[in-house]
Amino acid sequence: MDLILRNGRIAGQDAQTTVDIGVQNGRITAIESNLSAEGRELDLQDRLVAPGFIETHIHLDKSCILDRCQSAEGDLEEVLVQVTAAKQAFTAEDVHQRAARTLEKCILHGTTHIRTHLEVDPGIGLRGLDGVLPLIQEYKWALDLEVCVFPQEGLLNNPGTDELLVAALNRGASVIGAAPYTDTDPYGQIDRIFELAREFNVAIDMHLDFGHTADEMDIEYVCNLTEKFGYGGRVTVGHVTKLSTIAPERFSAIAQRLANVGVAVTVLPATDLYLMGRHQDHNIIRGVTPVHKLIQQGVTCSLSTNNVLNPFTPFGDCSLIRMANLYANICQVDNQEEVRACFDMVTQCSAQILGLTDYGVEVGKAADLVVLDCTAPEAAVAEVAVPLYGFKRGRQTFTRKPAELHRP
Repeated sequence: MDLILRNGRIAGQDAQTTVDIGVQNGRITAIESNLSAEGRELDLQDRLVAPGFIETHIHLDKSCILDRCQSAEGDLEEVLVQVTAAKQAFTAEDVHQRAARTLEKCILHGTTHIRTHLEVDPGIGLRGLDGVLPLIQEYKWALDLEVCVFPQEGLLNNPGTDELLVAALNRGASVIGAAPYTDTDPYGQIDRIFELAREFNVAIDMHLDFGHTADEMDIEYVCNLTEKFGYGGRVTVGHVTKLSTIAPERFSAIAQRLANVGVAVTVLPATDLYLMGRHQDHNIIRGVTPVHKLIQQGVTCSLSTNNVLNPFTPFGDCSLIRMANLYANICQVDNQEEVRACFDMVTQCSAQILGLTDYGVEVGKAADLVVLDCTAPEAAVAEVAVPLYGFKRGRQTFTRKPAELHRP
């Protein structure tokens, strides 16, 4: 065999049992105790083996631009202005370099699949796309990267944006996004995005209902169109901070509607927490929707990073385990089943959103794996367990040595 991982504990299986995992030609070919085989061996010493982490929502094109922006208020309106101004100076090479730096952080934290959201508008044109598209091939040794293009600065109110979205879809973007709350006609933007999705036969992944009150929510309209056009399982909405402000009865009703029509939800804990409540000087809202409660009603949900080192989120190391831990703290997750759901929202639930079928620690699946310095998924989230090894199609992509105490 090409690789044998000895003495590992597999996420989702009996935590008391260690197994060996055999890999050949990039795929898992055996999972058993005391595997009789020859090949390169790595002793995991009872550590957890999980499928590689999945970023469903990250902005590579505008990462690492803090040095180009100045924020005083820190609210959404200000950061949009700051980033819009910074984008004018973006070049394809600049985007490429910053995005690559961020991708490498993702890889080192065990991520093997990424959907990046990328802005197109008359101000930046397709320079962001020009910078990001080459990364698909350049980093295929470590991860699968797909591009979702969207109109951050409006669509119907921003002439020329529609043509750029079409051009981007023709050039290799494989998902269409939206930001209706920046448009003068939110429903009109949503209508057009569904039209483009059907024309190009691509999935939809929208920024939606980003605000600190439940006024003018668009989520039910998205559900109606998803049902009307038979797009269940191919629509995701991100942020939806307004959902965090509604009463339990309405929350439950919307959850059931999302589950019934097949609309998934992604929450971005760091950004949502950082930007929400800026209008308050005390008793500040958190603004992070408790998606583990949506999961209980059958909604597919994920947690993701969103922005890294820019005015939307001036922090971040691209660790999805850290993001799961942050979410668990914010939303007061208080039992092991819910903690496990946090782990699932950066692995198998995210795989459902991306439509991945060749995923998981199972015989026959691609050997896209991460080894964590813990013994169970719940411990990974609770302790922000460190990723020690990563593999893409059976090839090792990084190594991080465990911390070592130097006793007297």
